[in-house]
Amino acid sequence: MIKRRTFIAGLGSTAAWPVVARAQPPAMPVIGYLSAADDDRNFITPFRQGLKETGYVEGQNVAVEYRYAENQFDRLPATSSAAA
Repeated sequence: MIKRRTFIAGLGSTAAWPVVARAQPPAMPVIGYLSAADDDRNFITPFRQGLKETGYVEGQNVAVEYRYAENQFDRLPATSSAAA
């Protein structure tokens, strides 16, 4: 026969399981977008369309971090490490 304390402890841990399971949402993948140009509208729209075609929607199930070197190629190394 189960002891009363063991039974109550089991009920308490079973009741807490759904709360623990929902506590941490899955991590959202992050894509880094690095460009030397300061205006990339001609590339960003097709980039986002490609993401959408593969099932990713920015802000819903994927995050995109944009970094621009503003046509200063010597800034690219610093710009890429800023995202890390």
